[in-house]
Amino acid sequence: MPNISSWIDAHARFNPEKLAIVDPQQSYSYAQLAAGIATNARVLKHQLRVGRGDRVAYLGLNGIEFISLLFACARLGAIFVPLNWRLETPEYDYILADASPKVFIVTDDFKSQVETLNAAHPDCRFVLQDSSDVDQNWPCLHTLQQAADASEDSHNAHVDLHAPVLIVYTSGTTGHPKGAVLTQQALFYNALNSQHMHNMSCSDTILTVLPMFHVGGLNIQTLPALYVGATVILHARFQPQHTLATIHTQKPSLTVLVPATLNAILALPQWHTTDLSSLRSITSGSSIVPPSLIEVVAKRGLPVQQVYGLTETSPIAVYQTAEQATTKFNSTGLPALHCQMKLVGEDNIKVADGQVGRILIKGPNVLFEYWGNPQATAEALNNGWFDTGDLGHLGPDGHLVVDDRAKDMIISGGENIYPAELEAHLHGLDGVLEAAVVGRQDSRWGETPVAIVVLEQSSLLDKDTILKSFAGQLARFKHPSEVIFLPTLPRNVMGKVQKFLLREMV
Repeated sequence: MPNISSWIDAHARFNPEKLAIVDPQQSYSYAQLAAGIATNARVLKHQLRVGRGDRVAYLGLNGIEFISLLFACARLGAIFVPLNWRLETPEYDYILADASPKVFIVTDDFKSQVETLNAAHPDCRFVLQDSSDVDQNWPCLHTLQQAADASEDSHNAHVDLHAPVLIVYTSGTTGHPKGAVLTQQALFYNALNSQHMHNMSCSDTILTVLPMFHVGGLNIQTLPALYVGATVILHARFQPQHTLATIHTQKPSLTVLVPATLNAILALPQWHTTDLSSLRSITSGSSIVPPSLIEVVAKRGLPVQQVYGLTETSPIAVYQTAEQATTKFNSTGLPALHCQMKLVGEDNIKVADGQVGRILIKGPNVLFEYWGNPQATAEALNNGWFDTGDLGHLGPDGHLVVDDRAKDMIISGGENIYPAELEAHLHGLDGVLEAAVVGRQDSRWGETPVAIVVLEQSSLLDKDTILKSFAGQLARFKHPSEVIFLPTLPRNVMGKVQKFLLREMV
């Protein structure tokens, strides 16, 4: 297989009129999707001068163009960098400086958030996806597409599955996000894992409501569906009522909902009356899925297939089949078809069955590296084994039970929040002596961050001032839900903050 864009070309030959993607604005057959990818590849290569290894950043809601540009990058050996549209301007500034994209494509909705960055990144071409505004500093992708010369080639030679194709930024343990580099091979084997997990075929219809800037929204079902020749119904963003209405009217067979989005749907009165008969299952993950949630869904006759993984594993690493999901509410499943897993202790020696250990994953779906960060890459990978930092044990049937996530990370509404990022902001405030951030259980979001702050003796800071200081600096979902003042932070004999005591306190 030369590269993953060949999936779409092949389906366009075999079944050109088959619907590939349906969104509220338009529908693309596989033939139309293949033509759109070729056009975007020509625009990137000949008009925007994107070559092998160059990065193409993208900021926008879910849409057909997102997918088309990803496959166009794959065709050229370029690297697609989707950005989280929930971030703030300083966070985009950091990622652009780190990834150094040659092109940054932005939808109209988000231009105002990043237009001040144009001058700060002169080597990056800022492009609006589709706009009626004439702005010579912002060429329009749609205009470039219309001007593309169909006689020009849309490939680069010798681009194969070993080429990096995706950089997904994850919240960083050190206060800055890290770019996980995934190869085309990783996406291919992830698609094979998904095909096995979901028994997915070209007759399926997939409903995608999670944001595709996360590997959960992009890779658990969306790209695998395009690999097998299925149809993807694409929502720009998650809206509970819209999701249920689509299930009722458009009859998808599979979808992915994290616990926070699933809870939002279950809270609707329509949940009890919506026709769910088209669905084979609902897939859920990103945080530990409460058995009580699974039981509520099961009462409507639907299994909830649990999946475990991280950005660095593309993400599918461990999962249940639909049959297993009906009886094993408390486990996450077995290692994926193309994955190995082992649990190790602090000495990195494999623990006995039933004992708790750190979860390590190995396989062709594991990240290639962290972009520009060899130290973090070396710390995360040991002879190909990726150290998740999460804790789990094997049940008597060999199924993985995830006991705890990487100990400090907070998952709120399916978004990963690393306390170090919030703590770095707090430590930069005049009047703050020291600070720590921990997660607190929340019935709606799963968890929310809580800031514990020690003030300098002369400080006049209050809770409202501290909470307001996050505005415009960090994404809204990262903002603490509360500030608690303490005279000192609890520390052990080595001087390390004892966050387990703070978690108990909040």
